[in-house]
Amino acid sequence: MMKKVCNILSGIVFIILLALAILMFVPNFIGYKGFAVISGSMEPKIPVGSIVYAKEAAFSDLEVGDVISYKINNDTMVTHRIYSIDEKKQTVVTKGDANEKVDTAEVKSNQIVGKVAMSIPLIGYITIYAKTPIGIIAICAIAAILILLNFLPDIFEKENKKEEETK
Repeated sequence: MMKKVCNILSGIVFIILLALAILMFVPNFIGYKGFAVISGSMEPKIPVGSIVYAKEAAFSDLEVGDVISYKINNDTMVTHRIYSIDEKKQTVVTKGDANEKVDTAEVKSNQIVGKVAMSIPLIGYITIYAKTPIGIIAICAIAAILILLNFLPDIFEKENKKEEETK
């Protein structure tokens, strides 16, 4: 009975981890880049903790209303909606859905990483916290739980056999 319960639990944990891995890594293999959303500037459409997937798009394919991801600097990505386009200067003005005013700096075409194709709520929290000490501990704990669920039935089975032999 213990073995069956442990197998079911480890199967559930494995399926959840596999689904998360598919959601987080497969889009990268088909040309999308994923970014975690850490501010509420695009709420309610894209809530904090979401992961957005952007695909490279030609500047000429961008339209007012499209949501894009772009680099402010090497460390900072922003995902906002296009408010206006200047074809001549090859720039766009963006605005977060939750912001009252447009962004002050124009975004140059070479800063644009891509047009956002989809977002998945909550998954971004995993990428945000996996890099922190607590996140690393949580990942190690999940791995330890999977290992324990695989070996726990054998340990209890050996103890039960020893008890039966002593009787």
